[in-house]
Amino acid sequence: MSSNAHRYRITVTPIETDGQQCTGRCTLEFDQRTTYSWMKQFEQAQRQRRLPSNDDASLVVATGLLHSLSTASGRHGNALDSLQPELDQLLLKLEKLQQPG
Repeated sequence: MSSNAHRYRITVTPIETDGQQCTGRCTLEFDQRTTYSWMKQFEQAQRQRRLPSNDDASLVVATGLLHSLSTASGRHGNALDSLQPELDQLLLKLEKLQQPG
């Protein structure tokens, strides 16, 4: 994989109140291609130690997914086009939060 292309598999599995994974059909899984390096961003966030690890991971993944949505909405006729200005503003704020400082 080239240095400017990344592929991630996202798996979401609910945890039951007893701490066990749910049973049956309860896992959501999808692939995401992006130029945004989630691992690099997570490692940088961990060095800064501003947030707990789970929060850092959530912030990095959410930002990465929003970047992908932003790219998709840039294509003419996408249903997300109307959200583009707000999405751009949110991404700027999230990126500032993740910058060293």
